[in-house]
Amino acid sequence: MTRAPSTSTVAIHDEYDIVHVRHAAREAASTAGFSLVQQTKLVTAASELARNALVYGGGGQAEIAVEDPGGNPTVRMTFTDKGPGIPDIEAAMADGFTTGSGLGLGLGGAKRLADQFRIDSAPGRGTRVEISMSARRTTGP
Repeated sequence: MTRAPSTSTVAIHDEYDIVHVRHAAREAASTAGFSLVQQTKLVTAASELARNALVYGGGGQAEIAVEDPGGNPTVRMTFTDKGPGIPDIEAAMADGFTTGSGLGLGLGGAKRLADQFRIDSAPGRGTRVEISMSARRTTGP
């Protein structure tokens, strides 16, 4: 059965909004039928990307959608900000790279946790990161 996509948008303006993004991501993962491990991975990636939007982008928004392409429920999350942008995406994706006081695992860690990862950024035009994760339900023997 194909479900109609459901989407929620969460503004990211302060630390409390990161909690709201985490909650919305967990709810979407649960709706999509993700296992507890998958839910944890998705929420972790959402938290990292929301924090990046807040700290480096000056705030922004997260759009979280539950889709069901071909009977495989998928959560797609898009994080946007209108911050200064990322001058060197390749460097920013490397583990250990940080322009702040963090561990430098945000973008690279989110990429490893997701099934699909796309980033679009340039100096002066902000950043857009889209990730998705699918339930990957399989039938038993």
